[in-house]
Amino acid sequence: MTVVSNALVGLALVASVAVAGCGAAGESSIMDKDTLVAGVRPDLPGIGLKRPDGSFEGFDVDVARQVGARLGKRVKFVQSFAADRERLLLERRADLILTFWVRPDWKLRLTFAGPYYPSYQDILVRTGEREIRGVRDLKGRKICAVRGAGAADQVTKERGVAAEQVFAQDYDQCAAMLRSRSIDAITTNDTILAGIKLRQGQDFRLLNARFGEQRTGIGMRRGDPDGCEAVNKAITQMYQDGTMAKLMHKWFRGSGLDLSVIEVPEFEGCL
Repeated sequence: MTVVSNALVGLALVASVAVAGCGAAGESSIMDKDTLVAGVRPDLPGIGLKRPDGSFEGFDVDVARQVGARLGKRVKFVQSFAADRERLLLERRADLILTFWVRPDWKLRLTFAGPYYPSYQDILVRTGEREIRGVRDLKGRKICAVRGAGAADQVTKERGVAAEQVFAQDYDQCAAMLRSRSIDAITTNDTILAGIKLRQGQDFRLLNARFGEQRTGIGMRRGDPDGCEAVNKAITQMYQDGTMAKLMHKWFRGSGLDLSVIEVPEFEGCL
């Protein structure tokens, strides 16, 4: 009896440790955390840019701070290039990732709060370029394709425009290639292009072609509907009290981006 009893006790202890270990490894919700880690781009002026001192600035940085404040959380930032976004979430190195297109394939693996901005895909060209007026005019032209971003595929695969993709690591490299005439255009979110335009000055021109709405959401891990709904509530408040309009004008005024209508977007469902 003693041997059996000791064995049963041992099994119970192993089971309790295993259960406790599972609980420690998995966080039930971002609402259980005091500090949220937000992944933002380090290479997009106006959106997310890493300063020489290691801090971050831009629209996404301000949005993340506002969301955190409305959730009663501190926010810490990590850099998140396009190709790193999903991995950072799944490896729990970030809780929120901003500037993330809400696409069906990503929704199979991630949850999206928002979108916090219903952007459109647009085109940036050199100021003297007059033959490119819309997406169909990219046929036979060289366009920048940032690895992991997917914007160039929206032109060549989704819309069937026979443009030539020229790969780059980031949008700084795209801007350099556009300036040197190695490519003819950059296409992605209008806000990203607006930031590049403001940084580059009069040499570049935003077309305001506005093709294909791209719902820009906040990527999160699946299985946290309470956290997702809380982020959606914070985003709604930012539109209702005028905060979002102020941030849009702060970062994109003078870029050529149409800021005449800034309305609460229709949110994705939280999973």
